[in-house]
Amino acid sequence: MNLSEYVELWREGQRHLAASSARHLDSLLAHHIIPVLGSRRMNSFDHKVVDDFIRTMETMGTGAATQSNAFDKLSTILLDAQRVGIYDFNPLDGVRSPQYTPMRASIPTPAQLREIREIGDEKFHLLCDLMSGCGMRNAEAVAVNVNNIVSDNTYRITEQVNQTTKAYGRLKHRKPGEYRDVPLPSRIKQAIECYVRKHGTIDGYLLRDPRDPSRPFQPYLLQNQWQRLKRDHPSIIPKGIVLYSFRHFFASQCLQLRIPITDVADWMGHKSLDVTFKIYRHLMPGSIASAASSLDLVLAA
Repeated sequence: MNLSEYVELWREGQRHLAASSARHLDSLLAHHIIPVLGSRRMNSFDHKVVDDFIRTMETMGTGAATQSNAFDKLSTILLDAQRVGIYDFNPLDGVRSPQYTPMRASIPTPAQLREIREIGDEKFHLLCDLMSGCGMRNAEAVAVNVNNIVSDNTYRITEQVNQTTKAYGRLKHRKPGEYRDVPLPSRIKQAIECYVRKHGTIDGYLLRDPRDPSRPFQPYLLQNQWQRLKRDHPSIIPKGIVLYSFRHFFASQCLQLRIPITDVADWMGHKSLDVTFKIYRHLMPGSIASAASSLDLVLAA
């Protein structure tokens, strides 16, 4: 059996994947893994073959993020093959994975955030508040539901608008039914309640498709408005600021308030703590000086 044949069988078992994740997987298989390794017999894989695959991607000029993703998927396939007994060894032993470090996030100051918020419409105001005040992704923010306010200071993120299916779906990196509880500042709670009083809801949802209220509000509508705002207000929106910068603002403020990065990672919904650390490590306050000061007080007691 060659890799293409094995992947065809393996892919049938990936029914748990969300639509967007399945599309991403199929793209990596079709454009990066199968063209290079598809004809190779499964029993011929070892660390040298995997190393050569990585070097091939480097030679072809494949981006660092794509290299990392393709390697992760190939690793998953080969480890599954080891699990079912094709290998009596780990074919990844000794392989150095592609190194991908996300770019540092561009983050607006509080003053810049206030200015940017005011140039959009009411929907933009609300979505900006949810992303910067609760750390929501844009696809989660457009699914805001008044029934998800579970206490005066907690919002429960239970779903997002899937950009592939255009429907409400499970959260990124979460199984169906899983959720995240995030901080709900009183100002953001008031913004939600004010919007509800003024515009009402449909099944608790604040935002719906303006052309068809039976459908969810689509994330691309927010992106379209953002592009117009950038074009019309270049002096207000600093270079490098993107929609996700509102979410980065939330994380940066939490870390500067010395909230544990483990809590921030959980609220952000990252797949692992390593993702949070790579993106926001430079924002964490220095700990050596504070540790020395604290220890000095204890030792002197």
